Amino acid sequence: MTWRGPGGPGTPLRVVLVDDQELVRVGFRLILERAGLVVVAEAEDGVEAVEAVRQERPDVVLMDIRMPRLDGVEATRRIMALAGERPRVLVLTTFDLDEYVYEAVRAGASGFLLKDVAPDDLVHAVRVVARGDTMLAPALISRLLERFTARPPAGALPPELTALTEREVEVARLVARGLSNAEISVRLYLSEATVKTYVSRLLTKLQLRDRVQIAALAYRSGLVGAEDE
Repeated sequence: MTWRGPGGPGTPLRVVLVDDQELVRVGFRLILERAGLVVVAEAEDGVEAVEAVRQERPDVVLMDIRMPRLDGVEATRRIMALAGERPRVLVLTTFDLDEYVYEAVRAGASGFLLKDVAPDDLVHAVRVVARGDTMLAPALISRLLERFTARPPAGALPPELTALTEREVEVARLVARGLSNAEISVRLYLSEATVKTYVSRLLTKLQLRDRVQIAALAYRSGLVGAEDE
């Protein structure tokens, strides 16, 4: 494990890099540090990742999936179980439909990126998840959730969704399709601030952590169907 130094209040975003390939870590570190982010630790497996997070309390963890000793799914689950403020986990994968990616999202990850992501997109993704949003490429979210979420036949809303208003259901559907707040505001003729309020209400009413969980619930419940895609 490689430590990069402590952070503190007012410092740039602090990142832990987790990948079993040193060249990948070096490349990502150069990209992030060039953009003004701080890589506080590097880990080559899930065991080291959990310890790095415990020691450094970073803002974001870039997490590889397939690693020795402890994979990214279980490492994410353990990080989410740590006491105190937990970082956002951004999963890295070589395959856009790796079944482990969905498991990592269920474990608490805030989204995923392909390892061949462009440098600017990598930096953008880290900043997006650090501020509490999610990073799931719209072109991939439907395919991922469709493939790895068991969905019931279309019909009445499941119990956990019956308390939602018609507008909240509309917003949930669009979140599940990967639309941003700005895109939803255009689609529904609402201000972006109003859309943000609706998303916050959804998280509170459904007792969910983030937009990824809204999307997963929408697919799992059948709220989003083929006709919505």
